[in-house]
Amino acid sequence: MKITLFILGHMILSTYAIADTLEVQYSSFYSHVKKLDEPDTNALRFAFGFQHIAENRLCHIIRADIVTQKQRLPLTVENNERFTVPKNKILKMAKAQVVIELDDQANRCDMSVQLETLPSYLKTHYTHDDLLLLFDQYQAFFDGMGGFLSFMMPSAEGLSFHFDREINLPESLQPLMNKEGTIALSKARLMQANGLKLPHKPLRITAIIEK
Repeated sequence: MKITLFILGHMILSTYAIADTLEVQYSSFYSHVKKLDEPDTNALRFAFGFQHIAENRLCHIIRADIVTQKQRLPLTVENNERFTVPKNKILKMAKAQVVIELDDQANRCDMSVQLETLPSYLKTHYTHDDLLLLFDQYQAFFDGMGGFLSFMMPSAEGLSFHFDREINLPESLQPLMNKEGTIALSKARLMQANGLKLPHKPLRITAIIEK
């Protein structure tokens, strides 16, 4: 999802490479996750990864941990090479670091931040109300971020359903697919849709963004 371009402009990172390890201030992650503590955005999360600067893929993460002077907390790295972090002000005050071990050259991996739905919203059947609920969550997020500068901010214009590249979707869904192989439902389609039935759960659901 191209929301990465928007988020990165607001993220201040303190990172440095040690061989194939990156260390990032936990406060950089906290500044994002704290934005999703309202009921109208509680179906969303931020997932973090590292985009390879020369290849169209995410860098492979061997492990990721939150580290303080007193403890090391392991983070779950998902099969799409992204991880999430807890929202914990104490970790921020303790000046915690997120330590990421990469199976790539660290200096060829740039931070990538993705806004997506929680895993509990990934399923094979969506009602019309389900689709509108997810879309409304993205709208609420961007509306809240915009404030008096809303005319400068991106807006949610639909939903994108992402799948593993090895999955072949049936012909009945082909009209909804874009060139990236994702199912893209514009705002107009969402308002008219009776629902959506899928042969497989999507890997993630993101917003279609327009500036």
